[in-house]
Amino acid sequence: MTLQRSLRKLLPIGLLGAAIQLPAHAVDSVSLEVASASRTQAVRAGLQWDWSSKWWQSNGTHIGGYWDLSLGQWRATRFQNRDATQSITDLGFTPVFRFQRDDMRGLYGEFGIGAHYLTGLYDNNGKHLSTHFQFGDHIGIGYVFRNGLDLGLRYQHFSNGGYSEPNDGVNFVVLRLRYGF
Repeated sequence: MTLQRSLRKLLPIGLLGAAIQLPAHAVDSVSLEVASASRTQAVRAGLQWDWSSKWWQSNGTHIGGYWDLSLGQWRATRFQNRDATQSITDLGFTPVFRFQRDDMRGLYGEFGIGAHYLTGLYDNNGKHLSTHFQFGDHIGIGYVFRNGLDLGLRYQHFSNGGYSEPNDGVNFVVLRLRYGF
């Protein structure tokens, strides 16, 4: 069995296992994202569990983070460089680090690198991803309002890290709305 085939079979089991291992407390927030890449649009919903850790506390700020479990749908409009569409479902799990104020309100910056499973092999507008397993990394900024509403903007990149070719990568600009409980 090839490494790629093994990863394809083990990734959903690993993601489910990771989700089961999440802290037993309730979900801390929910999110909705809309994203755009070259001739590709996406929508994604997520559940988040905040970390209780606060690293490098200083001057009313710290680095914290959360676990992000997401399910999304991509719609590409130049499938195989033709006027055809391609739909791909995306299941992701990402640890996210966030530089924020101690009261968890106001401006923040964040970054994360996680694992994603795509149900199809992306082939759109001259860009190709040769595997179902992809790394999704992002960097973003945002603002958390007093009522807990979090509005963020991200740049997100998907690729398999170079372990299989072709690996052109896909870059999204993401608008994210998150509500914390």
